[in-house]
Amino acid sequence: MRDAQRALAGAVLLSIVSTISAAAQETPSPYGDVLTFLGKQGDFKDNVLRVNVPRTDVNVTVAGVATPTPFGFGGWIAMAKGTGMDVMMGDLVLLQDEVNPVMSALLDNGLEVTALHNHFFWDEPRMFYMHVHGHGAPMDLARRVKPALDLIGRKPRPASPVSAGSSGGAALTITRLAQIAGHAGEQNGAVYKITVGREDLKLSEMGAPVNSRMGLNSWAAFVGTDANAAVAGDIAMLASEVAPVLKALRQNGIDIVAIHHHMLDTQPAVYFVHYWGTGSSDRLAAAFRAALDQLARPRTPR
Repeated sequence: MRDAQRALAGAVLLSIVSTISAAAQETPSPYGDVLTFLGKQGDFKDNVLRVNVPRTDVNVTVAGVATPTPFGFGGWIAMAKGTGMDVMMGDLVLLQDEVNPVMSALLDNGLEVTALHNHFFWDEPRMFYMHVHGHGAPMDLARRVKPALDLIGRKPRPASPVSAGSSGGAALTITRLAQIAGHAGEQNGAVYKITVGREDLKLSEMGAPVNSRMGLNSWAAFVGTDANAAVAGDIAMLASEVAPVLKALRQNGIDIVAIHHHMLDTQPAVYFVHYWGTGSSDRLAAAFRAALDQLARPRTPR
């Protein structure tokens, strides 16, 4: 009995010592330099540097309930030493009008955006969550992520509302849209929609084919006029295609709305990006084509 008690006491003591040791871990100098360079607070525990990016500048209510920053609005960046370089991951909390400028800053500096979504319904103002990823030396990662972090909380000017087609002009020239996009679509009232399957991917579930009709497709829906149109759509991507597609859309002035899965247990995993844009129909169709051109291309494994 006494031996069991001693063993239990030893285990408890070891747990306490381990906890204190983890909490008291000294921040290695490269990570201290990162905090100084970014001008952020953070800590080093369990061999991970965590940089705090809280949204203390925004007062958020959810369904009318006042929610303090720790309730779910504390963004962060984390770094941990890997084989030969550090791995960086993070979750940035953004206002609606910050999403695409921050995304462009990340992509332009060689970082990846791995998810974009919401965490709440009925939040005011609307808040979005962007997951980021990168590899490199700590200060290299800090230099690459800083331009994006510096955009957070700057109150960007909201996009001017555009009423597609309200200014008159020629209706959509669908033959030209099909030519630019490289694929024909279907007219449904005022909307012209182009749907492109992923015939290069042979997915199935329980023996049933997961094809374009089952949702394995990319699409663009156009409305308005040739001069003043709007587009909304979805691109189906493999993991290696996500960053190139995001870059192609952003470089063509298209806003990213969401990045997520539509399916579970499919191999390979397929990701989907939802997007929105306004402008001339030619420009919007060209943006869609630029995204499609990133699909099914040979890529060097990382």
